[in-house]
Amino acid sequence: MIVPFRTPADWAREAPSVAEHLRREGLICYPTETVYGLGCALVPAALERLAGLKARDDRKPFLLLVSGREPLPGLHWTAEAVRLAEAFWPGPLTLALRAEDGVYPRWVVGERGTVAVRWSSHPGIGLLIEALGSPLTSTSANLPGEPPATSADEARTVIRALGDPAGLWLLDGGPLPASAPSTIVDCSGRRPRVLRAGAIGTELLRTVVGDLDA
Repeated sequence: MIVPFRTPADWAREAPSVAEHLRREGLICYPTETVYGLGCALVPAALERLAGLKARDDRKPFLLLVSGREPLPGLHWTAEAVRLAEAFWPGPLTLALRAEDGVYPRWVVGERGTVAVRWSSHPGIGLLIEALGSPLTSTSANLPGEPPATSADEARTVIRALGDPAGLWLLDGGPLPASAPSTIVDCSGRRPRVLRAGAIGTELLRTVVGDLDA
């Protein structure tokens, strides 16, 4: 199913039904400010399906998209993480935060006991997460070894190559502007550590938190 998701009118009209689809264990492919992603709600059956679709194991967890800076339960925010979020959210910065045991499902918890979170600056996705009332999981819409989709047409090609799974809705946000993927910073240790270089450069991060491991 293809859902129009290009304009503010589209976002307002479609967000409630897409949120209900997610609550019912549905999957979606959707635009962000960087690339198209695949995701679901934090529902065990949906997480299992998404992991199978992407051939993912526990060593490569999904990140969570949120709709604001309000702390999620069970995550430890360091002072550096707070400063980075204040400086770069919403935007292409993913923060890996230490999670309390047992709060989050295994598909979103990394080997170091962290959960990765980002506030996307895509306004339609923000509305969708607010309608859902909980975070949205995210993994790039691509085939192994291929770059992520940056348009609805490319996303549709990926979905077909994955077998056109039932219950996966494509939110058609049109073509996205060229962008690097989000920068990922681990804020669970003594000082922040860049896990993936991306749209926000290391030197810019240092202007906010000082020293960090690149």
